[in-house]
Amino acid sequence: MPAAVLLPLLPGGEAGGGGDDQALDVLLTQRTLHLSTHSGQIAFPGGQVDAADASAVATALREAEEEVGLERDFVEVIGTLPTYCTGTRFAITPVVALVRPGYAIRPNPQEVDDVFAVPLAWLMNPAHHRRHALRVQGQRREWYSMPYPEPRQDGAREPHTERFIWGATAAMLRNLYRLLAA
Repeated sequence: MPAAVLLPLLPGGEAGGGGDDQALDVLLTQRTLHLSTHSGQIAFPGGQVDAADASAVATALREAEEEVGLERDFVEVIGTLPTYCTGTRFAITPVVALVRPGYAIRPNPQEVDDVFAVPLAWLMNPAHHRRHALRVQGQRREWYSMPYPEPRQDGAREPHTERFIWGATAAMLRNLYRLLAA
């Protein structure tokens, strides 16, 4: 099934970078628990390609508007990453984009429980990339995770919320890391 996601890069280190205007953050969502696929998981805004979508970019932009209210006027597409195929038969095109200041996020409560940002520098640090393996029905399955210890909003050090980024989302971030490291 063809699908596309938007990998939005936010300006100014809004996820705890102290307002560093050179820093970028990655916007992520936590999907609602009642969804039929990937419920409760951390994901990029995105979904299946509709017949009316002109391209994977059009799908990613439409889905980002529907899920988190991110208007296209604030999004500058940089390009796409290689298509990522999941074990659940989705062929996902990740669309990387810069988000201009002045944007607003309005999560759709039918699809999104939460929206948060993670510093791009944190995600691109290979020390935070964990590799997992499991044998399922005689076949070895491997995947990455990037458990992000989200700082508390009040500035306290503990306890924090751990955002468990894994599966397709972590794999696409890992692909971005490999591209940037090359």
